[in-house]
Amino acid sequence: MTQTEKVQKSVYLANPYGFSAQQQALLLPPLIEAVAALGLDVWEPFTSSGEKVDRSVPGWAHRIGQLCYRDVREKDAIFAVVNGVPPDEGVMVELGMAIALGKPTFLFRDDFRSVADTDEYPLNLMLFTGMPQEEWERHYYRSVEEIGAADKALARWARE
Repeated sequence: MTQTEKVQKSVYLANPYGFSAQQQALLLPPLIEAVAALGLDVWEPFTSSGEKVDRSVPGWAHRIGQLCYRDVREKDAIFAVVNGVPPDEGVMVELGMAIALGKPTFLFRDDFRSVADTDEYPLNLMLFTGMPQEEWERHYYRSVEEIGAADKALARWARE
C-alpha cells in the first residue's frame, strides 16, 4: 500500500433486526446504505458473517457469541441500534464490549419511547460512556437521514 492509499474504516452495525425477516428486509438496508455512503465498510452480523453456525451442533450458542466478540474486536468502531424498551440485550453486550475495547461508539435510536434514568441523556447513562462528555449528541442519531450529516461524529470520524 502506498502512502496515498487510504485504508477503509470498518463499523460493526449492532442491531436486533436480523431476528425478523421483515425487519431485516425493510430496516437494515437503509441503515447499511447510510453508513456505507460515508465510505465505511459496514459489518452487519446477520448478513456479513462468513461463518455459518450449525444450530444442531452442541455449543452453537457459545460459538455465535465468540464470533460476535471477534467481529466487534476486529472492527474500528460500533454503530449500535438502541431501539426498544429496554434496547436489545445482545446489542447492549456488543456495545459494552466495544466501549471496553476503546472503540468509537455511535448510537441510533428512532424510537420515541423514554428509557432514560437521567435528564441529561435519552437512554441509560452507561450507554454514553464510550462518547465524549461534551458534544455527545454528535454521536447520537435519531433518523437514518441524520447519519450522513457532515457535522455529526460518524461523518467526521469517517473523514479522519
